[in-house]
Amino acid sequence: MTGFAAAYQRLSPNLRGAVWMLAASLAFTAMTSLIKYLGDAYSPALQTFYRQAAGLVVLLPMIARKSGHLLRTNRPGLLTFRALGSTVAMVLAFYAYQELPLADANALSFTRTLWMVPLALLVLRESVGPWRLGATLIGFGGVLVMLQPSGQGAMSLPAFAALASAAIFAATVTGMKIMTRDHTAMQLTVWAAVLGFVLATPLALLEWRLPTILDFTLLSAMGVLGLITQFCYIKGMSLGDAAAMAPLDYTRLVFAVLIGFVLFQETPSPTTMLGALIVIGSTLVITIREARHKITPSPATE
Repeated sequence: MTGFAAAYQRLSPNLRGAVWMLAASLAFTAMTSLIKYLGDAYSPALQTFYRQAAGLVVLLPMIARKSGHLLRTNRPGLLTFRALGSTVAMVLAFYAYQELPLADANALSFTRTLWMVPLALLVLRESVGPWRLGATLIGFGGVLVMLQPSGQGAMSLPAFAALASAAIFAATVTGMKIMTRDHTAMQLTVWAAVLGFVLATPLALLEWRLPTILDFTLLSAMGVLGLITQFCYIKGMSLGDAAAMAPLDYTRLVFAVLIGFVLFQETPSPTTMLGALIVIGSTLVITIREARHKITPSPATE
């Protein structure tokens, strides 16, 4: 372990960030595989509840030690709105991952970056240049390619749920940009966990089912994998340059194709892959240009 740690420290910041980004993609793929595997027995609302419960349990020791600081806020309304949006988006995303092939659901989730452009224009009053606007329009063109008639139908309910989830998540990210002005990342994480658990509980009670020991273990693992995904992603983005890290997030599409084929006998259609490539290309243009026009902070020390 010491040798591995020493080798890791010798890597450049971008390579260290890449390690964390790949770990995030692997954890995310494992989580969505469990979502799909458990989908026949547990509804999206129930899975969301267990996902939030597992995350809250992991954070409870930290909350108990620093509750006075972590739970302090002057924006309870905005935090509640963000948590409500995240909970609804999570339920929709879980439904999409249960019903769509893993590759399709992952590809549609990448539209989050596209949705953030009009939100930045309308909510944050940011200027949107011709490159960002053009890349966004092309990206949504890629979505139309993915939604061409196939085994799932041109505008299936799961596909609509995936797009709606991405749009709502984009709105919560926009809200988070506002709240980072007077909240730390850990404060936002804790509030999201607490409020997410509270908001997910009523939906779960409507269709409550006590899991078996095996299912409870898998549901708990799903929740922990969600936290691991978040931590690894944030760590990777903090270590490396955003323009260099962003392409690595799309490796989860590769992992989704492989896992979908091996575990669920899914083969993505050519139109899905073509549309996904268009969406990925357009979001990369947006991400890289934004990174070049901003002062990139120094990599965080460990």
